[in-house]
Amino acid sequence: MANSPKRLGESELIRRYFAPLCHPDMSFGLSDDAAFLRCDADQQLVLTKDMLVADVHFFADDDPALIARKALRVNLSDLASKGAEPLGYLLGLGLPTSWDEDWLKRFCEGLQLDQESFAFPLIGGDTVKSPERLTLSITAFGQVPRSNTILRMNAAVGEVVYVTGTIGDSALGLLVRREPDQYPSVAALDRAFLKDRFLLPQPRLSCRQLIRKFATASMDISDGLIGDAQKMSSAAGKALLLDSGSIPLSQPAKAMIGSSTDLHEIALTGGDDYELLFCARPEDHEALMAEAHSLGVSLSRIGRVAEGEGVRLLDSAGQDIPLSHGSSYEHF
Repeated sequence: MANSPKRLGESELIRRYFAPLCHPDMSFGLSDDAAFLRCDADQQLVLTKDMLVADVHFFADDDPALIARKALRVNLSDLASKGAEPLGYLLGLGLPTSWDEDWLKRFCEGLQLDQESFAFPLIGGDTVKSPERLTLSITAFGQVPRSNTILRMNAAVGEVVYVTGTIGDSALGLLVRREPDQYPSVAALDRAFLKDRFLLPQPRLSCRQLIRKFATASMDISDGLIGDAQKMSSAAGKALLLDSGSIPLSQPAKAMIGSSTDLHEIALTGGDDYELLFCARPEDHEALMAEAHSLGVSLSRIGRVAEGEGVRLLDSAGQDIPLSHGSSYEHF
């Protein structure tokens, strides 16, 4: 008979693994049912929640530390898009019947690593049995000045549309992670880069002051550039005209797209980029680009806001480029 996994009871699990991750002045070592979170004067709370499910957002056999770090980072990306300073997070953890203490130890090591990197402590949560698969739910708290309420609906006609970083790496990295032998013509280093972008996104927290200073409307890109631009367009009641040739692609992404031309559409519509999509006034362009350069952040002007509705992807002649597989990732 196979040995059953080594497991702790819930109370001991919390005491040993999660209480040491907590901020002592907010959650008191998880000795209570509530945390107490203070905001600085003239600040407002920013709250966001993201759920991650095994074999939907990550693979069940991924490194537990990477799963934990991705869960934190996708929430930090939302805070970054609002220019918010991270304060802490609540963790909802649904553990499958197969979990063991070695897995949990590695998972908490991942949490600890990114908590220290981003000054983002655990302040509470809940742990339950999940009969089917691993499920994570993180509620993140941040703060931002009350004068900075940067919403998608604020996008205005004439403003410029920007993105940070490069687009499509994670969607292509998912393909590499799922079928590692499917793209032999793409160099191993390029495949590794793309897979890493899927496994471990990079939240643009370094841009939070830039966002507060320049952005009128902002969001992170989690469900694909085109689909998330559509969400901004819908919220604002304006059209977003995107120049296909200006959308930044990494060299590994270009190499992979070169092996199969239909991958370009996947790069533009696939999820998990966790870059920032935002609008700013055209007169701020030079100052905005200079500040991005000073932060060491790649920033690209990819379009403009216009009267109308929806997102139009345009070629170099200004003609619409049709999309054959839909505009974004959808859960349902």
